[in-house]
Amino acid sequence: MTITIEKIGDAVGAEVIGMTREQLLADDTVAETVMAALEANGVLVFRDLQLDPETQVAFCRTLGQVDTSPGHHPTEGIYRVSLDTAKNSSASYLRATFDWHIDGCTPEDDAYPQMATVLTAKAVATSGGETEFASTYKAFDDLSATEQRQLAPLRVVHSLEASQRGVTPDPTPEQLAAWRRRPSKEHPLIWTHKSGRRSLVLGASTDHVVGIPAAESRELLDGLLRRCTAPDRVYRHTWAVGDTVIWDNRGVIHRAAPYPAGSPREMLRTTVLGEEPIE
Repeated sequence: MTITIEKIGDAVGAEVIGMTREQLLADDTVAETVMAALEANGVLVFRDLQLDPETQVAFCRTLGQVDTSPGHHPTEGIYRVSLDTAKNSSASYLRATFDWHIDGCTPEDDAYPQMATVLTAKAVATSGGETEFASTYKAFDDLSATEQRQLAPLRVVHSLEASQRGVTPDPTPEQLAAWRRRPSKEHPLIWTHKSGRRSLVLGASTDHVVGIPAAESRELLDGLLRRCTAPDRVYRHTWAVGDTVIWDNRGVIHRAAPYPAGSPREMLRTTVLGEEPIE
């Protein structure tokens, strides 16, 4: 089996060429190859892989432990991403994915953020619905030495409310109460990984920096996010049915381009659980 890894973005992203659906599980070295490429590139694109749900979950199990929480789909380990409430009763929360975010910053328990996410396109939007990615590893690396020292001690409060207010700025009392039932989490702004790499913990879930006035806190967080997601640092994936994309959730933030609630867009997601806390 010959696999080619071809970069498709200056800062993040690569395409995997020469891989078929059948080969994902046929060779014990595939998982190792994929994880090494993911570490190096942050995002891997498999065009027209035509991955079925069962194979997707089985492959993800070669990468790590899979999240098997109910996912509005008959296959365990698959979560159906759709704004159609007939397909996903929690669809209203998915609108928050239109803003930049890291998955798993505000879990209901003490779970670590997801290690990686695999997304396969079952149906695509007629307009919008692209997914954008930016590297928070590179965002840290591009800071000056002075900035790295200044930001090192900062801690940030993350909340579900903060992430939802971006798309629902005027919530009902019921919505607000539901958001606030999810506990907020405090994380360092700079995540020092077990690998020794460091990344910035940014995105819509950031509420405020601890010990800094609200306006100054917001200006700092928004400024870092703008730099991280400048157009030349973003890979934007335009989906075709059958595409599969994997990203390293520990060092990549992502967002979906807005698409209408009545859109046919449907993605099948499998989450590989994390093994390290943000610290």
